[in-house]
This record gives sequence, C-alpha cells and structure tokens, in this order.
Amino acid sequence: MSVRLVSMSAPTMPRAAVRARSGASTSKKSRFVGFLVTLMLLALVAVVLLPVYAGWRVVNAGNVDDRRATDAIVVLGAAQYNGKPSPVLAARLDHAKVLYNQAVAPRIVTVGGKQPGDRFTEAGAGLSYLTRHGVPAADVSPVASGRDTKQSLIAVAKMAKREGWRSVTLVSDPAHMARVEAIADHLGFETHLSPTRKGDGTALTGEYVTRETAGLLAFTLVQQWDTPAPLN
Repeated sequence: MSVRLVSMSAPTMPRAAVRARSGASTSKKSRFVGFLVTLMLLALVAVVLLPVYAGWRVVNAGNVDDRRATDAIVVLGAAQYNGKPSPVLAARLDHAKVLYNQAVAPRIVTVGGKQPGDRFTEAGAGLSYLTRHGVPAADVSPVASGRDTKQSLIAVAKMAKREGWRSVTLVSDPAHMARVEAIADHLGFETHLSPTRKGDGTALTGEYVTRETAGLLAFTLVQQWDTPAPLN
C-alpha cells in the first residue's frame, strides 16, 4: 500500500492586503511626524510671540491713565534713604497726592517694607512724606510688609479684605504698571492705572521695558500659580 505525501504550505497573504497594511503603517508614521512638527512650530511661535505680546503690554499699560473714583490709591514702594523717599518714590507720592486732591479716592495706601540694615520702611517714609505735604494722616494707610511688588500687593489685598474694599487706582512708574496690574488682577482687585508722568523712572527705556517684560512673563507663566488670591 503506497502513501502519497502531500506538502502543506502556509497560506499566503494577498498582495493587496500586504500593501494596505504597509500603507496604514506609513500613514500612522506620517501623522505622528506631522504632529511633532506642529508642536515644534507652536512652541517656536510661543517663544517668539509671548515676549512680543508681553512687551506690548508693558508699553501700553505705561501709556494708559484711567483714573476714576475708587476705594483707594495704592502707591507702589521704591527706595528710601533714612526715611527720605528717593526721587522715584517721591514722584509716585506726589502723583498720588494729586489724585487724592482730585477726589479719586478717600485714602492713599503706601506700601513696602525695608531692606536689611534699613531703619525705616518704604511705607513709613511714604506716610511721613504725604503728611508733610498736606495729606491728613488719617487718610494714609501704610502697609509696611513685603520686599517686592507681589508681596506688597498681597499685604494690601489682605487689608482690603479685612476692611471691605476692592477697587484701587495703582500708582507707579510707567514700565512697572503692566506687572502691577497683572498681580493686582490676580489677587482680585478691581484695578485702574495712573502712572507717574514726572521725575525719574518715567521714561519707557529699552532696559526698563525689557526688565519689566521679563518680570511680567515670570509672573504670568510661573509665579501666579502659587500666589494666593485673598479677594477672590
């Protein structure tokens, strides 16, 4: 009895199916590469446009004066020397006094602590200066806490919450206004801007604008996420 051996070969995939599978794999790779390229382009646009936009905000805020009736005029601190305001701080205080005399707000809030070795705080120097120039002491509230803009405004926000007020007219140098506004808005203030127009620090120079643009980006992209908002 003879036995016929039949060879069994594995079934082969039709060529059309092979081409379809290969095409699908290539399509997935193309989509992934396209996705990566899109992400890189978006990152490049962000790197270029974000500083440009922040710089525009710095310049724009420095040219805005939307003074109106508010609960308080808040004067950002600057250097003081043994209780005497520096020319920059004096210019800010003079501007706040003008706003006070125009009945923009019934009170002026001076802010700023002191640096190591100082005998006086920026807020205290501001209080003394304003009272010497005719503002009643009862209408000046010194907030002698904080060694930078953010810390000082947080201290003001806590006081505002205790006393039940929210709207503020912010006074500082033109290039400083955008960062001050961003911080104050984050804290929950209803903010209005009135930058100084006389004295040192009023020019929107390249160096000052660049520094404040970097500060604005740092707060917007990083610092605000761990900054409390007492009025919100």
